[in-house]
Amino acid sequence: MTHNTHSELVGLIWNIANKLRGPYRPPQYRKVMIPMIVLRRLDCVLEENHEKVLKKYEQLKEDGKLNEEAIDKMLAKVASTNRKHPLFNKSKYTFRKLLADPDNIARNLVDYIHGFSPKAKEIFQKFKFEEEIEKLDEVNRLYMIVKEFANPEDGVPINLHPDRISNLQMGYVFEELVRKFNEQANEEAGDHFTPREVIRLMASLIYTDEEDVYKSGIIRSIYDPTCGTGGMLSVSEEHIRAENMNANLLLYGQEYNDESYAICCSDLLIKDEPLDHIIHGDTLGDGKTFDGHPDKKFHYMMANPPFGVEWKPQKDTVNAEHDTHGFSGRFGPGLPRINDGALLFLLHMISKMYPSPELGGDGSKIAVVFNGSPLFTGDAASGESNIRRWIIENDMLDAVVALPNQLFYNTGIFTYIWLVTNKKPAQRKGKIQLIDATKHYRKMDKSLGDKRNLMSDDHIKEITRLYGENGHDAVSQFLCEGKPEEKIASKIFDNRDFGYLKMVVERPLRLNFFVNDERIAKLKDENAFLALAESKKRKSQADIEKEVAEGKALQQSIIVMLEGMKSDELIMDRAIFLKSLKAASKAAGLKLEAPVQKAIVSALSEKDQIAEICYDSKGKPEPDADLRDTELVPLPDYITLPLPIDYDKKAKNDRLLLLVEDHCEAYLKKEVLPHVPDAWIDHKKTKVGYEIPLNRHFYEYVPPRDLDLIEQDIEKVENEILGMLKDLNVS
Repeated sequence: MTHNTHSELVGLIWNIANKLRGPYRPPQYRKVMIPMIVLRRLDCVLEENHEKVLKKYEQLKEDGKLNEEAIDKMLAKVASTNRKHPLFNKSKYTFRKLLADPDNIARNLVDYIHGFSPKAKEIFQKFKFEEEIEKLDEVNRLYMIVKEFANPEDGVPINLHPDRISNLQMGYVFEELVRKFNEQANEEAGDHFTPREVIRLMASLIYTDEEDVYKSGIIRSIYDPTCGTGGMLSVSEEHIRAENMNANLLLYGQEYNDESYAICCSDLLIKDEPLDHIIHGDTLGDGKTFDGHPDKKFHYMMANPPFGVEWKPQKDTVNAEHDTHGFSGRFGPGLPRINDGALLFLLHMISKMYPSPELGGDGSKIAVVFNGSPLFTGDAASGESNIRRWIIENDMLDAVVALPNQLFYNTGIFTYIWLVTNKKPAQRKGKIQLIDATKHYRKMDKSLGDKRNLMSDDHIKEITRLYGENGHDAVSQFLCEGKPEEKIASKIFDNRDFGYLKMVVERPLRLNFFVNDERIAKLKDENAFLALAESKKRKSQADIEKEVAEGKALQQSIIVMLEGMKSDELIMDRAIFLKSLKAASKAAGLKLEAPVQKAIVSALSEKDQIAEICYDSKGKPEPDADLRDTELVPLPDYITLPLPIDYDKKAKNDRLLLLVEDHCEAYLKKEVLPHVPDAWIDHKKTKVGYEIPLNRHFYEYVPPRDLDLIEQDIEKVENEILGMLKDLNVS
C-alpha cells in the first residue's frame, strides 16, 4: 500500500486502533499501536531474506559447532550483507505466517519477538509488549489487529518498509500518533517530541558557518540529552547528509521514558545506527540512573528539555554534585529554583563541550529550546542569574531566537532557541545576537492540540539568514499569516549589556516620641516587656512564683515611671528622648536592660519623616527597613568580563566594589538624590545579576487611536443597540 502523506497513514492506523475500543479506552491505544507499528516495520525490513535466515539457522543448529553469540553474528550477515549492526529474526514466523495459526497466535507472536536479534528484542521489552499480547488474546483482539497490518480484508497489507516510508516520514507518523494518543489521555505531547519545523530551524542555525561538518569523511558527534523519539538526532543527520553524504556522524542520546526510548532505538536500528549510543535513564540523575555518557564530549548538541517541570526527583543527586564537585562537575555556577530544571540541562550540555579551538580542541555548539523563564527568572546572585552570568561572562552565549507562540502541541506560550558555543568566530566574540522571529509564521489549516502556527521553509531560511549575516538593526521582510511585513528583527549587543548591579538604597530612620496613655498601653503588648513576668527557673514552684512576682513588680514600676514622664510635648529627636528616659529610670531606681529599653522605644515612637535622623553608636544614620529600596544599575562601559566576584550566595564583593563603587555613587547622585536627598548606598549588599530582556529590546510603541475615532465607534455601537431595542419593542 502506498501512502501519499503521513497523514493518510496516521488515519489508517488510527482506524485500526479504534478496533481496540471496549477492552481498551482510547488513551490506552498507544500501548498496543506503537509497538505494533515498530514490529510491522521491522517485519517489512526482514521479510525479503527471512527464509534464508531460517535455513541458515537450522543448518548452524544442526552442526552444533557454534554458540548462540556466534550464530547470531552469522545470521546477521545472511539477513543483510550491508548492515554494520545486526538485525534479524530467527523464529519461523513473519506477520503473514502468524495468521496461519489463529488459535496459537499469542504464543507464536511472543516466540516471534523472542526470535529478534538482541537489541531489537530489548526494544519490545521496553514497550512491555508481552503484557499487551496476553491482554489482547484474552479479549479476542490480537488476531484482528495483526491481520489488519499484514492481510486486511482488502488484501493490501500496510507496507512500512523504509523504501516506502522514509525514516523522516516515519518520524512524522509517530509524532502525529503520539499527539493523538496524548490528547485522548490529556497528557502533554511536548514531553515526547518537538515540532519538526522547530528542529529543522535549530539544525539550520547550529550548522550555519560550520564548514568542517561538510568536509568529506569528517567525523562528528551529535548528542541530545533528552532525545525522546530521536527527532533532533534524525533531523540533524538528514540536514548534514543533504550536503555531505560522506560525513561520519555518530548519534548519541539519553531518554528516561520507556516508550520514547524504544521508538528512538527502533528508528536507529532500521537506519543501521549503533543503539548502545542511546542510553535509557535520567540524564541529570535520579539516584537509580545517571548521566549515560559521563566521559564523552560532543561536537553538536540539541535538546528540548522539559520546561516548567520540577526537578525534585533529581534534587539529591544534583545537589550532591554541585556541593561536592563545584565547577569540576556539571553544576558549578549554581542551581535554579526547584520548580524549573531546564537550565540544568544546558549546564549538563556545556560540560560535554570539547575544549575550545584556543585550547587546542574542536569546540562545540549547542542549540536548546527554552520557554521565557531562563531569560530573566531569578534575582541578582540567584541560581538562574548566576548560570546566565557564567555562560555570558565566558562568552558562550551566541544568540537567542524568539519563536512565534502556539508552535508546540502542548503549550501556546512563546519559546526561545538559545545558541551556545565555545568557538565563536572573531566577529561574534564578546557579542550576543538577539533575533525576533515571533511573527515568522503562518496559520495552520487545522489546529493540532495547542499548535495553531507553523514556520514555513521560507521563514526558516529568513531566520537563518538573519543569524548568518549577524547584523545589528537588521531588517527582515517576511509573510506573517499570509501578509507581507517588514521590521527590525536582529540586534547585536556586548556581553556586558546583559549584566547589572543590584544596589541597596537606604534612607534614615526618623522617629518622634510621645509619652501618653495610648502609647504606654502599647508597651504592655511588647514581647520583651511581657517576658519580665515569665519565669526562667525550673527548680521549684516557690522559685517560679517568686520570679514571676518580681517581674510583675518591675513591670508596674516601669509603667509608673512612664506615667511620670507623660507630657503634651512631641519629641522629634530620639537622642533627647533617650536622655529623658535615662534620667527617669535613674530617679526611679530602675536598671533597664537593652531588650526592655528597645521595647519602650518601640511602643512610644512612631515613624515621622520630619523628625531628626536616628544615629547608631558609631554616629552613622540607622536605615529604615520600610524605606529600603533597590536600584538595578547597568554595568559600566569600562568594565571587562568576567567580574571579580564568586558565585556562591555569600560571595564577598570587595574586589568588585573597587571597580564599580564610583559608578554606583554617580548613579545615585543623578537618579536618586534629586528625589530623596538623604539616601545612601549600602555597598556591602551590592550584587551582580544577569538577564536577557529580549522583548524589551524589540518593543515597538503603538500610539493609541485618536479620540474622535473612538467616539465614532462608541456612537456607532450605541445606535446599533438602540436599533436592536427598538426591534424588540415592536415585536
